[in-house]
Amino acid sequence: MDDFKEKLIHLLHYPNISWNTVYQMLKKDPTLQSLYRFQTRSPSPHQLSLFPPINHDTSLENSSTITLHPDMIHEQIRQYETNEITVITILDKEYPRYLKEIYQPPWALFAKGDLSLLEKEPKLAVVGSRQATQYGRNAIRLIFPELIENGVLIVSGLAKGIDALAHEYAIKNGGKTIAVIAGGFYHIYPKENMSLALEMMKTQLVISEYPPDTKPLRWHFPARNRIISGLGAGTFIIEAKRKSGSLITANYAVNEGRDVFSLPGSIFNPYSIGANELIQQGAKLVTKAEDILEEIRLNSR
Repeated sequence: MDDFKEKLIHLLHYPNISWNTVYQMLKKDPTLQSLYRFQTRSPSPHQLSLFPPINHDTSLENSSTITLHPDMIHEQIRQYETNEITVITILDKEYPRYLKEIYQPPWALFAKGDLSLLEKEPKLAVVGSRQATQYGRNAIRLIFPELIENGVLIVSGLAKGIDALAHEYAIKNGGKTIAVIAGGFYHIYPKENMSLALEMMKTQLVISEYPPDTKPLRWHFPARNRIISGLGAGTFIIEAKRKSGSLITANYAVNEGRDVFSLPGSIFNPYSIGANELIQQGAKLVTKAEDILEEIRLNSR
């Protein structure tokens, strides 16, 4: 691992580090030369200025984990290899090209499983309600076989409901799937999807922008939606309430100029209101796999 890559990965282990903080640091110190100079107990004001405050109450001065214990971080990073965890930075050739195009692409992806899936195209993000109904389940059962047959890789978020079903039916149909999780590998959420996550770490791929020991925080969930939509040529919404994480994912897709597909539903089903409104706003109505395939073929670059 080259020196810069190691420093960047090291920096991502800093408590509560934000995307913007890393960006500001790289602007001031593009080679991260100053990172390992924090061996002293009292960093100079200049050194501190390279680390903007992380959160309202968390700054370098009161969060000394990384500065005083760099060896612990190195040890953690060394253990990833033993646990078959790969770290792919934005500068590595394995980093997915579609993901580089999004607003605030992750500085690194922590990955476990079949890394070749990052290169496989086309990818389709599939998200939906955590309270999946029988209608949503039936729609996946109807539409997925033909998508899989045509080599579409399914990306989702390993959440309850539609996400978990999307991964499961992709696997059941002999397809490939990637899960993007909130938090790190050592804190899979929700616990009920642990066995699915472990299976995917062996035969499919699980990725996160956070180091493995990161506990999922509330804001990690909407933030990871930009990665789910960012990996794919399009996003397919299957059941969503008016205000839901699925619609956040759809908005990311729209902002990045990606296709948005939506499954129409009953006007009496609250879990179809968001999906129906997306269609009103211009998402493509989907009743069969071909509705998605023709767009993906058209726009594949």
